[in-house]
Amino acid sequence: MINQERLQEIKKRALESHIPIIMDDTLEEIQKRLKNKPPKKILEIGTAVGYSAMCFSELLQSDGYIDTIERESERVEEAKQNFIYVGVQDKIHIYEGDAVEILPTLENVYDVVFIDAAKGKYPFFLNQALRMLSPDGIIFADNILYKGYVMSDYNKHKQRTAVRNLREYIKEATENPELETEILEVGDGLAISKRKVM
Repeated sequence: MINQERLQEIKKRALESHIPIIMDDTLEEIQKRLKNKPPKKILEIGTAVGYSAMCFSELLQSDGYIDTIERESERVEEAKQNFIYVGVQDKIHIYEGDAVEILPTLENVYDVVFIDAAKGKYPFFLNQALRMLSPDGIIFADNILYKGYVMSDYNKHKQRTAVRNLREYIKEATENPELETEILEVGDGLAISKRKVM
């Protein structure tokens, strides 16, 4: 069992340091979706300080585990310490490096893929997630509406690439004949994609 008090402490520290972590209502939605069918294997793209991975560890089957990818070495170290601190270090394996390089090397099959990393790479992440998703697996993409920019006519230069790629992700996920995709306005937007039952 995870140490809830320590988990809340990590959450508070992350929020105070302005480190982006999963929003409460997004987490609740994912918990609701996975409650009746606990996953055995979860892949997370974007670890930060490990808060979401620690929360997801409570949703796993008893012998389940999580693979998570983070490129910033400072965050990797902090996440590892956090996993030990709350007692989930045996359930979570962290890959250090760029997800664009690491994902193609993975050969596992995952029940759940959670995407929460570089917005400009979301279409690539979707492609890789589909390659490794179990037949009845589910993909969650966080921050898909990106402060509302994605559904507006927002075109400022600074965020243009991110917004364009998030729109492309939505298009690919909703038009893919193999997928059923919902876009929810929880948190900063959550895309939920499942394989269609053929």
